[in-house]
Order: sequence, then structure tokens, then C-alpha cells
Amino acid sequence: MSTKEKLITHVMKEEPVGSRNKVTVVGVGMVGMASAVSILLKDLCDELALVDVMEDKLKGEVMDLQHGSLFLKTHKIVADKDYSVTAHSKVVVVTAGARQQEGESRLNLVQRNVNIFKFIIPNIVKYSPHCILMVVSNPVDILTYVAWKLSGLPRHRVIGSGTNLDSARFRHIMGEKLHLHPSSCHGWIIGEHGDSSVPVWSGVNVAGVSLQSLNPKMGAEGDTENWKAVHKMVVDGAYEVIKLKGYTSWAIGMSVADLVESITKNLHKVHPVSTLVQGMHGVKDEVFLSVPCVLGNSGLTDVIHMTLKPEEEKQLVKSAETLWGVQKELTL
Repeated sequence: MSTKEKLITHVMKEEPVGSRNKVTVVGVGMVGMASAVSILLKDLCDELALVDVMEDKLKGEVMDLQHGSLFLKTHKIVADKDYSVTAHSKVVVVTAGARQQEGESRLNLVQRNVNIFKFIIPNIVKYSPHCILMVVSNPVDILTYVAWKLSGLPRHRVIGSGTNLDSARFRHIMGEKLHLHPSSCHGWIIGEHGDSSVPVWSGVNVAGVSLQSLNPKMGAEGDTENWKAVHKMVVDGAYEVIKLKGYTSWAIGMSVADLVESITKNLHKVHPVSTLVQGMHGVKDEVFLSVPCVLGNSGLTDVIHMTLKPEEEKQLVKSAETLWGVQKELTL
């Protein structure tokens, strides 16, 4: 008899149940690993699977995480380049693909990443047909559309991380300006996760007090306090971080964990995430953009109808047209 057999008597006759809350992260680059560690530290899954094509990097990352098992409450952390390791995932987070170089626009990455998705998405769906797909790779709005098309999943189960991070950046800068915690600074950035995002100034508030009612020129040209610069800092934020440290990781990782939490814990929280907006706010084309959406364990169940000013609606439609211009050229 082995030491284990002397120590432990196995009494259960049936097959074990297996994981009930499995999360997969595809891509173990900076964003994938920041997402993985954020998900682990928030105790959101009972099994975490990692997948990537770079086998040594993958093996190293998973070992490094496993070595911290004592300090975590996730018993099973696995990794393989074979997608069978991802089977029966509740949520699959896709971070794989080429990332922005310094000064490069997110839209520039598109065809490179579409080709990568043609391999990834069918493999995910093969092993986790009931999963909720969360796309993080850039350009996120277009790639969420691509993932939706390639997966054949219903629209409520394909979500782009979208402007969840942009809105967080906005609320952080707003908080710095007002000396308040970001959670008390309410403001929504919608549209493209990128250069044509739309700040909804009419909704910016603290404790229900509309800031635009105190400063009617907020967000416009003649504003002496120059709030417009806050949105510019949001748009330039990623470029700035990439210029300084080479990539972005921590904030997007925490943003992903925030979304995964709302899904796995069925919170019915409202997040600005990328979804099919055709027919909303005057958008005619089949594009994905961020609008406030309700997230729970069925995925993205509802969309909040924002009251937008004509100017904001016009910017959103322009955002949609920009994306459609790129999208219609794609070979899927």
C-alpha cells in the first residue's frame, strides 16, 4: 500500500461532479495573464484553464500560478495548447492576437487578428458550446462581431470588453479632478473602444447631481474648466501607457475580472460592453459597439436605452460607420 492509500480511503462510488464555474483564458500575453490573476484573486472560478500556441511560455505561466495555489481558492489551474483542456467552460475570455505597437491604431490590427480568430473561435465552441464568449483582443468591437459570426452563438452570449475600461479610466480622472473615489463619480463612455469613443456628458453626475446642470458648457468647446480634456486623456491613455511601459495590462485585466464577476455571480450589473447595436440610436449597420448592458449568468440579457443628445447620437453613428467601413472589407 502506498502512503496515499494508507492515509486516504476513497468512499465515493460515482463519477465526481467536476467543475461548476470554469473560466478559460485564451492567450497568455500581458493582458491574458493580468486577466487570469485578477480572476483568481477575486475567487471567480473553481477551475481556470489557459490556452496558447506558445507552449513553453504557457507551461511557465501555469506553473508560476500553480506555485501560488496555497494563497488562492481555486483548486484546479490547467493549461494546454489543445483546446480539449477548455471543455465545459462557463466563460471563455479571448485575449489572443497581435497587440498594438507604439503609435499604432487598434483598427490597424484587424486582419491579422481575424485570421487568428478563425482558428480559435471554432475550437472554443467545439468544447464549450454553452459558454459565454468574452472578446478582449483589439480592435475589440470588430473582433466581437467576428467571434459572433464565426461561433454561431446567439448574440447574448458574445460580449466584447468594449468601453468598460474607457469608462473606468474616465471615472478615475474625474475622481482625481474632484478628489473623490471613482465609484462615486458616474460617467459613461460608449461607442468604439478606441479613438472614436463617445463621452455622454449629459449623464455625468455625482450623487445624482448632474455636472452639466452646474456647468452647462461641460464637454463643449467654451468650457473654462476644459472637461473635454478628460475624455482626451481617456482616448490617449492606452497610447501613453504603451509608450511608457510597452503594453497595457493591469487595468484591462481588472476590467475583465469585473465583467466575469457580473456574469458568474449573476449580478445583473450594468456595464458598457460591446454588443450588436443595429437598430439602436440610429445605427443601421450590423456592428458591435459599447452601450450600457445588463450582465448575468445567461450573458448579456438586456440593453439600457440611454437618453442621448443629438450630437452624441451623431458621434455614435459616425463611430458605427467607421467600424462598418473596416468590417465590410473583411474576409471571414
